[in-house]
Amino acid sequence: MTQPPTTQATTTRILLADDHALVRRGVRLILDNEIGLTVVAEASDGAEAIAQARAHDPDLAILDIAMPRLTGLQAAREISAALPRTRILILTMYDNEQYFFEALKAGASGYVLKSVADRDLVEACHAAMRGEPFLYPGAINALIRNYLDRARDDPSIPERPITDREEEILKLVAEGHTSQQIADILVISVKTVERHRANLLQKLGLKDRLELTRYAIRVGLIEP
Repeated sequence: MTQPPTTQATTTRILLADDHALVRRGVRLILDNEIGLTVVAEASDGAEAIAQARAHDPDLAILDIAMPRLTGLQAAREISAALPRTRILILTMYDNEQYFFEALKAGASGYVLKSVADRDLVEACHAAMRGEPFLYPGAINALIRNYLDRARDDPSIPERPITDREEEILKLVAEGHTSQQIADILVISVKTVERHRANLLQKLGLKDRLELTRYAIRVGLIEP
């Protein structure tokens, strides 16, 4: 007797990361109600998202941008490097061309606004799993136009002036952590933290923690 086909192979296993439990609950409801999509893990910050991705090896990771410890963009870079098979979507409240292009550089397949998640998120998930990019309707022309305008007005802006490790330390400094706390979080020495911070100040032409914090806000590492 022929066995009925199983749906296991066609089910997309999803990691959902957002620092707001209420948002996760609402998004999970949308996803779990769609045939072929299932949330297998949740995370409340970027570092936890990386750990959960390593533990569950999901088909798709849906990441908020503004999260504690590590941002969604930082987590996306780590997950893309460690688990290249895992597709990534950015789910965010920010209609911002800089974040969009940073998301693409980080390995994301799509960029979905939370305000229209109930309309667009399921379609974005399916597009990502087909290997297709997804943008919310009408966004791409404005994003590209604004990006080109900015590049024309200030062509001297460097692509990424700091390393991934320096970016991690910059975010933690801007969040108010001491050198000892940063060393504990990243499992490195205080001396190494201080060296990276000195390199950040020199590379970015900044003077102190306050200016580092302002820079971190400007590039989207933390919320103002």
